[in-house]
Amino acid sequence: MQLEDFNYCLPTELIAQVPLKQRDNSRLLVLDRSTGALEHRLFWELPVYLRPGDLLVMNDTRVLPARLRGRRVPTGGKVELLLLKELESGRWEALVRPGRRCLPGQKLTFGAGGLRAQVLDRTAAGGRIITFNCSRSELDAWLVRIGEIPLPPYIRTQLSDPERYQTIYATQLGSVAAPTAGLHFSPKLLSDIKAMAVDICFITLAVGLGTFRPVKENNIKAHCMHKERYRINHAAAAAINKAKAEGRRIIAAGTTVVRTLEAAAVAGKVEPGERDTDLFIYPGFEFQIIDALITNFHLPKSTLLMLVAAWAGYENTMLAYREAVINKYRFFSFGDAMLIS
Repeated sequence: MQLEDFNYCLPTELIAQVPLKQRDNSRLLVLDRSTGALEHRLFWELPVYLRPGDLLVMNDTRVLPARLRGRRVPTGGKVELLLLKELESGRWEALVRPGRRCLPGQKLTFGAGGLRAQVLDRTAAGGRIITFNCSRSELDAWLVRIGEIPLPPYIRTQLSDPERYQTIYATQLGSVAAPTAGLHFSPKLLSDIKAMAVDICFITLAVGLGTFRPVKENNIKAHCMHKERYRINHAAAAAINKAKAEGRRIIAAGTTVVRTLEAAAVAGKVEPGERDTDLFIYPGFEFQIIDALITNFHLPKSTLLMLVAAWAGYENTMLAYREAVINKYRFFSFGDAMLIS
Protein backbone atom coordinates (compact mmCIF):
# COMPACT_ATOMS: atom_id res chain seq x y z
CA MET A 1 0.00 0.00 0.00
CA GLN A 2 1.05 3.58 -0.63
CA LEU A 3 1.46 6.33 1.95
CA GLU A 4 -1.24 8.47 0.33
CA ASP A 5 -3.75 5.67 0.98
CA PHE A 6 -3.63 6.68 4.64
CA ASN A 7 -4.27 10.37 4.13
CA TYR A 8 -7.54 12.04 5.13
CA CYS A 9 -8.82 15.60 5.38
CA LEU A 10 -8.91 16.88 8.96
CA PRO A 11 -10.07 20.44 9.75
CA THR A 12 -7.60 22.06 12.15
CA GLU A 13 -10.36 22.95 14.59
CA LEU A 14 -10.98 19.24 15.27
CA ILE A 15 -7.50 18.78 16.79
CA ALA A 16 -8.20 18.79 20.54
CA GLN A 17 -6.01 21.29 22.37
CA VAL A 18 -7.16 20.63 25.92
CA PRO A 19 -8.62 17.60 27.72
CA LEU A 20 -12.27 17.48 28.70
CA LYS A 21 -13.08 18.36 32.31
CA GLN A 22 -14.26 14.79 32.94
CA ARG A 23 -12.03 12.09 31.43
CA ASP A 24 -14.75 9.61 30.54
CA ASN A 25 -17.08 12.18 28.94
CA SER A 26 -15.22 11.89 25.64
CA ARG A 27 -17.11 10.42 22.72
CA LEU A 28 -16.71 6.80 21.66
CA LEU A 29 -17.13 5.65 18.06
CA VAL A 30 -17.83 1.91 18.13
CA LEU A 31 -16.85 -0.06 15.03
CA ASP A 32 -17.82 -3.66 14.33
CA ARG A 33 -14.97 -4.75 12.09
CA SER A 34 -16.87 -7.75 10.71
CA THR A 35 -19.77 -5.67 9.39
CA GLY A 36 -18.42 -2.11 9.29
CA ALA A 37 -21.36 -0.96 11.43
CA LEU A 38 -20.80 2.20 13.49
CA GLU A 39 -22.37 3.43 16.72
CA HIS A 40 -21.96 6.78 18.45
CA ARG A 41 -21.55 6.55 22.22
CA LEU A 42 -19.80 8.23 25.16
CA PHE A 43 -16.72 6.66 26.71
CA TRP A 44 -18.38 6.03 30.08
CA GLU A 45 -20.71 3.67 28.19
CA LEU A 46 -17.80 1.35 27.40
CA PRO A 47 -19.08 -1.35 29.84
CA VAL A 48 -22.04 -1.88 27.49
CA TYR A 49 -19.57 -3.56 25.10
CA LEU A 50 -17.68 -5.56 27.72
CA ARG A 51 -18.63 -8.89 29.22
CA PRO A 52 -17.59 -10.91 32.27
CA GLY A 53 -14.35 -12.75 31.68
CA ASP A 54 -12.90 -10.20 29.28
CA LEU A 55 -9.29 -9.23 30.00
CA LEU A 56 -8.50 -5.54 29.60
CA VAL A 57 -4.77 -4.96 29.09
CA MET A 58 -3.42 -1.48 29.87
CA ASN A 59 -0.04 0.25 29.54
CA ASP A 60 1.04 1.60 32.92
CA THR A 61 3.89 3.75 31.59
CA ARG A 62 4.23 7.28 32.98
CA VAL A 63 5.39 10.27 30.95
CA LEU A 64 8.81 11.49 32.00
CA PRO A 65 9.10 15.27 32.64
CA ALA A 66 11.75 15.03 29.95
CA ARG A 67 12.05 18.67 28.85
CA LEU A 68 14.81 20.59 30.65
CA ARG A 69 15.60 24.29 30.27
CA GLY A 70 19.08 25.37 31.25
CA ARG A 71 22.28 27.19 30.26
CA ARG A 72 25.43 26.50 28.29
CA VAL A 73 28.74 26.66 30.14
CA PRO A 74 30.57 29.05 30.24
CA THR A 75 28.61 31.46 27.98
CA GLY A 76 25.31 31.25 29.88
CA GLY A 77 23.31 30.95 26.65
CA LYS A 78 19.88 29.32 26.93
CA VAL A 79 19.49 25.66 26.02
CA GLU A 80 16.53 23.28 25.88
CA LEU A 81 16.95 19.53 26.21
CA LEU A 82 14.37 16.84 25.43
CA LEU A 83 15.41 13.41 26.67
CA LEU A 84 14.34 10.65 24.31
CA LYS A 85 15.83 7.38 25.49
CA GLU A 86 18.28 6.10 28.07
CA LEU A 87 21.21 4.27 26.55
CA GLU A 88 23.83 2.08 28.20
CA SER A 89 26.43 3.43 30.65
CA GLY A 90 24.25 6.28 31.87
CA ARG A 91 24.06 8.03 28.50
CA TRP A 92 20.91 9.51 26.97
CA GLU A 93 19.74 10.24 23.46
CA ALA A 94 18.26 13.74 23.39
CA LEU A 95 17.13 16.59 21.18
CA VAL A 96 18.89 19.88 21.91
CA ARG A 97 17.99 23.44 20.95
CA PRO A 98 19.84 25.33 19.64
CA GLY A 99 21.64 22.31 18.23
CA ARG A 100 24.24 24.28 16.31
CA ARG A 101 25.62 25.64 19.58
CA CYS A 102 25.70 22.29 21.35
CA LEU A 103 28.57 20.42 19.77
CA PRO A 104 30.37 17.44 21.36
CA GLY A 105 32.18 18.63 24.48
CA GLN A 106 29.64 21.34 25.32
CA LYS A 107 28.80 21.48 29.03
CA LEU A 108 25.29 22.27 30.21
CA THR A 109 23.76 23.19 33.54
CA PHE A 110 20.20 22.98 34.89
CA GLY A 111 18.40 23.75 38.14
CA ALA A 112 20.63 26.66 39.22
CA GLY A 113 23.71 24.53 38.58
CA GLY A 114 22.73 21.50 40.65
CA LEU A 115 22.27 19.27 37.60
CA ARG A 116 25.07 19.21 35.04
CA ALA A 117 25.45 17.48 31.69
CA GLN A 118 27.84 17.19 28.77
CA VAL A 119 27.29 16.58 25.08
CA LEU A 120 29.26 13.50 24.02
CA ASP A 121 28.33 12.99 20.38
CA ARG A 122 25.82 13.55 17.59
CA THR A 123 23.25 11.00 16.44
CA ALA A 124 22.47 10.08 12.85
CA ALA A 125 19.00 11.64 13.26
CA GLY A 126 20.40 15.02 14.34
CA GLY A 127 20.10 14.54 18.09
CA ARG A 128 22.80 14.38 20.72
CA ILE A 129 24.23 11.82 23.14
CA ILE A 130 24.24 13.32 26.65
CA THR A 131 25.70 12.25 29.99
CA PHE A 132 24.75 13.63 33.40
CA ASN A 133 26.71 14.11 36.62
CA CYS A 134 24.41 11.87 38.68
CA SER A 135 22.84 8.43 38.94
CA ARG A 136 19.54 7.50 37.27
CA SER A 137 17.59 7.75 40.51
CA GLU A 138 19.07 11.19 41.20
CA LEU A 139 18.26 12.27 37.66
CA ASP A 140 14.64 11.11 38.07
CA ALA A 141 14.39 13.27 41.18
CA TRP A 142 15.75 16.26 39.26
CA LEU A 143 13.32 15.69 36.41
CA VAL A 144 10.35 15.54 38.76
CA ARG A 145 11.56 18.78 40.35
CA ILE A 146 12.53 20.92 37.35
CA GLY A 147 11.49 18.99 34.23
CA GLU A 148 8.45 19.72 32.08
CA ILE A 149 6.02 17.26 30.49
CA PRO A 150 6.63 17.29 26.71
CA LEU A 151 3.37 17.67 24.81
CA PRO A 152 2.94 16.58 21.17
CA PRO A 153 3.78 19.25 18.59
CA TYR A 154 0.16 19.62 17.47
CA ILE A 155 -0.89 20.77 20.97
CA ARG A 156 -0.24 24.50 21.19
CA THR A 157 -2.21 25.29 24.33
CA GLN A 158 -0.41 25.20 27.67
CA LEU A 159 -1.66 22.45 29.93
CA SER A 160 -2.83 23.81 33.29
CA ASP A 161 -2.62 20.42 35.03
CA PRO A 162 0.24 18.16 33.82
CA GLU A 163 -1.50 15.13 35.37
CA ARG A 164 -4.12 15.31 32.60
CA TYR A 165 -1.43 14.04 30.22
CA GLN A 166 -0.98 10.98 32.47
CA THR A 167 -3.32 8.03 32.79
CA ILE A 168 -4.77 7.51 36.28
CA TYR A 169 -2.88 4.20 36.51
CA ALA A 170 0.52 5.47 35.29
CA THR A 171 3.29 4.20 37.57
CA GLN A 172 6.33 3.25 35.45
CA LEU A 173 8.30 6.41 34.62
CA GLY A 174 9.95 6.37 31.19
CA SER A 175 7.81 7.59 28.25
CA VAL A 176 8.10 10.84 26.30
CA ALA A 177 4.43 10.63 25.27
CA ALA A 178 1.29 9.28 26.93
CA PRO A 179 -0.54 6.09 25.87
CA THR A 180 -3.48 8.30 25.00
CA ALA A 181 -6.24 5.67 24.81
CA GLY A 182 -5.83 5.31 28.55
CA LEU A 183 -6.49 9.00 29.22
CA HIS A 184 -10.26 8.36 28.97
CA PHE A 185 -10.44 6.06 31.98
CA SER A 186 -11.70 7.61 35.22
CA PRO A 187 -11.52 5.96 38.66
CA LYS A 188 -15.28 5.35 38.57
CA LEU A 189 -15.20 3.80 35.13
CA LEU A 190 -12.40 1.42 36.12
CA SER A 191 -14.34 0.54 39.25
CA ASP A 192 -17.47 -0.17 37.18
CA ILE A 193 -15.48 -2.36 34.80
CA LYS A 194 -13.98 -4.40 37.63
CA ALA A 195 -17.40 -4.78 39.24
CA MET A 196 -18.73 -6.55 36.14
CA ALA A 197 -16.03 -9.26 36.47
CA VAL A 198 -13.79 -7.93 33.73
CA ASP A 199 -10.15 -8.68 34.58
CA ILE A 200 -7.45 -6.02 34.20
CA CYS A 201 -3.70 -6.46 33.85
CA PHE A 202 -0.84 -4.11 33.06
CA ILE A 203 2.13 -4.21 30.73
CA THR A 204 4.68 -1.44 30.16
CA LEU A 205 5.85 0.07 26.90
CA ALA A 206 7.94 3.26 27.03
CA VAL A 207 6.48 5.44 24.28
CA GLY A 208 9.22 7.12 22.23
CA LEU A 209 9.38 10.25 20.10
CA GLY A 210 9.25 8.05 17.01
CA THR A 211 5.50 7.91 17.62
CA PHE A 212 5.31 11.41 16.10
CA ARG A 213 7.87 10.98 13.31
CA PRO A 214 6.20 10.98 9.91
CA VAL A 215 6.42 8.15 7.40
CA LYS A 216 8.32 9.45 4.37
CA GLU A 217 8.49 6.43 2.05
CA ASN A 218 5.70 6.18 -0.52
CA ASN A 219 5.79 2.40 -0.19
CA ILE A 220 4.92 1.99 3.48
CA LYS A 221 6.72 -1.37 3.66
CA ALA A 222 10.01 0.52 3.22
CA HIS A 223 9.43 2.51 6.42
CA CYS A 224 11.96 1.86 9.20
CA MET A 225 10.07 1.60 12.48
CA HIS A 226 11.48 3.13 15.66
CA LYS A 227 12.36 0.89 18.61
CA GLU A 228 10.56 1.03 21.94
CA ARG A 229 11.27 -0.84 25.16
CA TYR A 230 8.54 -3.04 26.62
CA ARG A 231 8.18 -5.19 29.72
CA ILE A 232 5.66 -7.95 30.46
CA ASN A 233 5.97 -9.56 33.88
CA HIS A 234 5.24 -13.22 34.51
CA ALA A 235 1.90 -12.55 36.21
CA ALA A 236 0.61 -10.49 33.28
CA ALA A 237 1.81 -13.03 30.72
CA ALA A 238 0.13 -15.83 32.66
CA ALA A 239 -3.15 -13.88 32.87
CA ILE A 240 -3.12 -13.13 29.15
CA ASN A 241 -2.25 -16.69 28.15
CA LYS A 242 -4.88 -18.16 30.49
CA ALA A 243 -7.58 -15.88 29.07
CA LYS A 244 -6.53 -16.78 25.53
CA ALA A 245 -6.56 -20.51 26.27
CA GLU A 246 -10.04 -20.21 27.78
CA GLY A 247 -11.42 -18.34 24.79
CA ARG A 248 -11.94 -15.09 26.68
CA ARG A 249 -11.44 -11.79 24.87
CA ILE A 250 -8.20 -9.80 25.13
CA ILE A 251 -9.04 -6.10 24.87
CA ALA A 252 -6.08 -3.78 24.25
CA ALA A 253 -6.34 -0.29 25.71
CA GLY A 254 -4.29 1.47 23.05
CA THR A 255 -1.96 0.83 20.15
CA THR A 256 1.03 0.56 22.52
CA VAL A 257 -0.60 -2.46 24.15
CA VAL A 258 -1.26 -4.02 20.72
CA ARG A 259 2.34 -3.51 19.69
CA THR A 260 3.63 -4.99 22.94
CA LEU A 261 1.38 -8.06 22.95
CA GLU A 262 1.90 -8.88 19.29
CA ALA A 263 5.67 -8.33 19.56
CA ALA A 264 5.80 -10.75 22.49
CA ALA A 265 3.60 -13.37 20.79
CA VAL A 266 5.03 -16.76 19.97
CA ALA A 267 2.65 -19.43 18.65
CA GLY A 268 -0.39 -17.64 20.08
CA LYS A 269 1.08 -17.08 23.54
CA VAL A 270 2.74 -14.06 25.12
CA GLU A 271 6.31 -14.48 26.38
CA PRO A 272 7.22 -12.53 29.53
CA GLY A 273 10.36 -10.42 29.62
CA GLU A 274 11.86 -7.04 28.82
CA ARG A 275 12.86 -6.35 25.22
CA ASP A 276 12.99 -3.75 22.44
CA THR A 277 10.51 -3.94 19.60
CA ASP A 278 10.51 -2.34 16.17
CA LEU A 279 7.40 -4.22 15.08
CA PHE A 280 5.57 -2.37 12.29
CA ILE A 281 1.91 -3.34 12.02
CA TYR A 282 0.13 -2.45 8.78
CA PRO A 283 -2.66 -4.06 6.69
CA GLY A 284 -1.93 -7.71 6.06
CA PHE A 285 -0.50 -8.28 9.54
CA GLU A 286 -1.70 -11.49 11.22
CA PHE A 287 -2.73 -10.80 14.81
CA GLN A 288 -2.20 -13.53 17.40
CA ILE A 289 -3.35 -12.07 20.70
CA ILE A 290 -5.88 -9.22 20.70
CA ASP A 291 -9.64 -9.50 20.18
CA ALA A 292 -10.63 -5.82 20.50
CA LEU A 293 -8.94 -2.43 20.50
CA ILE A 294 -9.63 0.85 22.26
CA THR A 295 -7.80 3.69 20.56
CA ASN A 296 -7.80 7.41 19.84
CA PHE A 297 -7.98 8.98 16.38
CA HIS A 298 -4.53 9.22 14.82
CA LEU A 299 -2.64 11.52 12.49
CA PRO A 300 -2.97 11.13 8.71
CA LYS A 301 -0.24 8.96 7.16
CA SER A 302 0.93 7.76 10.60
CA THR A 303 2.07 4.27 11.60
CA LEU A 304 -0.65 4.30 14.29
CA LEU A 305 -3.37 4.80 11.67
CA MET A 306 -1.83 1.93 9.70
CA LEU A 307 -2.00 -0.29 12.79
CA VAL A 308 -5.69 0.55 13.24
CA ALA A 309 -6.33 -0.22 9.57
CA ALA A 310 -4.56 -3.56 9.98
CA TRP A 311 -6.96 -4.50 12.79
CA ALA A 312 -10.22 -2.93 11.61
CA GLY A 313 -9.71 -3.32 7.87
CA TYR A 314 -8.61 -0.51 5.59
CA GLU A 315 -12.03 0.41 4.18
CA ASN A 316 -13.70 0.23 7.59
CA THR A 317 -11.05 2.49 9.08
CA MET A 318 -11.15 5.20 6.45
CA LEU A 319 -14.97 5.23 6.45
CA ALA A 320 -14.98 5.50 10.24
CA TYR A 321 -12.56 8.43 10.11
CA ARG A 322 -14.71 10.21 7.55
CA GLU A 323 -17.72 9.63 9.81
CA ALA A 324 -15.79 11.04 12.76
CA VAL A 325 -14.85 14.19 10.82
CA ILE A 326 -18.44 14.71 9.63
CA ASN A 327 -19.69 14.34 13.22
CA LYS A 328 -16.96 16.65 14.56
CA TYR A 329 -15.22 14.20 16.82
CA ARG A 330 -12.13 15.55 18.60
CA PHE A 331 -8.85 14.15 17.28
CA PHE A 332 -5.44 13.07 18.59
CA SER A 333 -4.08 12.95 22.17
CA PHE A 334 -6.82 14.87 24.00
CA GLY A 335 -9.49 13.81 21.53
CA ASP A 336 -12.20 11.16 21.42
CA ALA A 337 -11.87 7.39 21.14
CA MET A 338 -12.84 4.32 19.14
CA LEU A 339 -13.71 0.79 20.19
CA ILE A 340 -13.03 -1.74 17.43
CA SER A 341 -14.12 -5.34 17.96
